[in-house]
This record gives sequence, structure tokens and C-alpha cells, in this order.
Amino acid sequence: MTEHENKKAPDEEPQIDVDFEPEEDPSRLDEDEAELGTVGAALAKLKKLKLELERVKAERQEYLNGWQRSKADAINDRKEYLAQAERAGTRARDALVEQLIPALDSFDLAAGSEQWATIDDGFRTGMEHVRNIIVEALASAGVDRYGKVGETFSPHMHEAIEERDDMAGESGTVARILRYGYKSGERIIRPAQVVIKK
Repeated sequence: MTEHENKKAPDEEPQIDVDFEPEEDPSRLDEDEAELGTVGAALAKLKKLKLELERVKAERQEYLNGWQRSKADAINDRKEYLAQAERAGTRARDALVEQLIPALDSFDLAAGSEQWATIDDGFRTGMEHVRNIIVEALASAGVDRYGKVGETFSPHMHEAIEERDDMAGESGTVARILRYGYKSGERIIRPAQVVIKK
């Protein structure tokens, strides 16, 4: 500036640079407007609240979806665990049954022999009682012993060892049991070996 420009007339007002803008925090402006209670400030605040609500709703839905997935996974894991435990229990039971069946077969073989009739009645009754206890224990575990003379032959439940026409009974029925069968529900653990009437 020159000296002439620096000198002012006594009644001249100082000049202010119009391009100058004070630095203000934008959030402070919103607060100032809200304090003034203008409609624009209320609308701005409402818009902010709507955006915040949408964000919170989206976050809530994300958490809800995650929780539902976790709950479904936990339910499925529990079902799978129970199914595995049941399968393991069934396998253990079947393994025990398969070990007991030969002992029962031995009882039945002995009871079907000619010497069985010559054995002392007390001993024979005691052995039959032991056999019955084992059969009842299997039944209480869900394993049933089957095979009966006179029942209709079923290839699903019986294994025909021989067909004879010189035996009593109707054609296609079991004439003699060679070895009893064992089943658990509808599942055959071992089919009964039989002689059928031709």
C-alpha cells in the first residue's frame, strides 16, 4: 500500500475484506440452528435421526440373523450328537447281542439233544432258567427272539436250510427250528434257520 492509501479521511470508515470467512465447526452450525428452532434445523435433525434409525435397524437385523444361525447350528449339533450317541448305543448293544447269541444257541442245542432228557431234572430246570433270564434281558434291551413251528415261512426272517415233505404241518410253513432268529424292531440281527414243509 502507498502512503496515500494508508491515510484516511477523518469521516471514512475502515474497509473490511468481504472474502474473509470465519472458520466454524459444521456441527456447531447445526447446534446453533437447532437452538434457533428453525424448521430447517428440525428437518436436518429428523433426517439424521432417520439415518441413525436405519443404521440401527440394519445392525439389529444382522445380529438377529447371526443369532438365528447360531441357534439353528446349536439345535442341529445337539440333534447330531444325540443321533451319534444313539447309533453308538445301538452298535454296542448289537455287539453284545452277537456275543450272547452263540451261548443261547449252545443252550438250545443242548436242550434239543437226546442226552438232555437223561439229565437230572433240577439241573435241567436251572439251565433252562438261566437261558430264560438271558432271553428276557435281551427283550428288555429291545432284542426279540423269534421262530416258531407252524408260522409261515418268510425269506426276510427265515433262512431255509431244508425242505421236507415228510414232516407235519401245512406247505410253506416252518416245520422245525434249527436256530432261533433275533431282531431289533424291524431290523433282523440274525435270521432264524428253519426246516420248512414242502
